[in-house]
Amino acid sequence: MDGDAFLTEPAGGAGRAMSASGQAPILDQEFDSGTLYALRSAVQAHLTRAGLSEDRASEIVLAVHELAANAVAHGAGHGRVRIWDGADMLSCEIIDDGPADPGAARGSSEVVNPWPTQDGHGLWLIRQIADHLDLRSGPRGTRAIIAFSRPRPEDP
Repeated sequence: MDGDAFLTEPAGGAGRAMSASGQAPILDQEFDSGTLYALRSAVQAHLTRAGLSEDRASEIVLAVHELAANAVAHGAGHGRVRIWDGADMLSCEIIDDGPADPGAARGSSEVVNPWPTQDGHGLWLIRQIADHLDLRSGPRGTRAIIAFSRPRPEDP
């Protein structure tokens, strides 16, 4: 896709399969720094209702939270999560509107982080949990699609 089309067009891979089917998401929720806790709770509740085990739902909550927290920390401070439940795949889309301050994205203002961390550990964790990760950024924001295979019912 050219330019920022990824923010308005269906995503490739698992995200496209879910949205192209016309299926409504099981969760469509906006978030910001003050509502991340509510987002985690809503994701957990919807995944449990969709029949995922508590362990698998908790893993997915962790992945969604990490991407949402990245949107808050590195994006405009807010974003949106959508989750689709398919027969074989559960897809999550996390989008933000880009940097709140374009100068901050270029590193023009230095902020001392009182909780120093090493970048990249969250994405490494997501890659361990998710079966698919598609992460695209542009001047208008970032869009992440993560997908998780659904366990197949045991044959009788």
